[in-house]
Amino acid sequence: MAAMKREALRVEPISTFLDRWKAPTSPVTRAGNMIFVSGLPPFDPETGEIASAPIERQSEIVMEQMKLCLETAGASLDNVMKCNVYCTSTKHFAAFNAVYARYFPLDPPARIFVCTPEWFAPFDVEIDCIAMM
Repeated sequence: MAAMKREALRVEPISTFLDRWKAPTSPVTRAGNMIFVSGLPPFDPETGEIASAPIERQSEIVMEQMKLCLETAGASLDNVMKCNVYCTSTKHFAAFNAVYARYFPLDPPARIFVCTPEWFAPFDVEIDCIAMM
């Protein structure tokens, strides 16, 4: 059986934003029928700066980025099997869930919500996911 190789996909404008940060990561990779979306900070879609915004807006931005990455790979939110949510505080749980539920209104994917110390910039939430086609 031949080894499966990953295909790293560029997703604009996210890839350009990652290049600016010199981040050694791809926003999304694909191998066979599996798609892996990186956890990304809430990049302001206009400027590429990390958005210092309320948790609701940060959550919308990271969900929209995840959606864009999936679409670039030929998938959609319907193909998501598992999400990993990383957040700086449990105090954001309810507000994050309200936004998240709008993107997965029925039969949401498996998920974990993990509290993590603060990152290299002033943001509070990051999500990665695995999808299958």
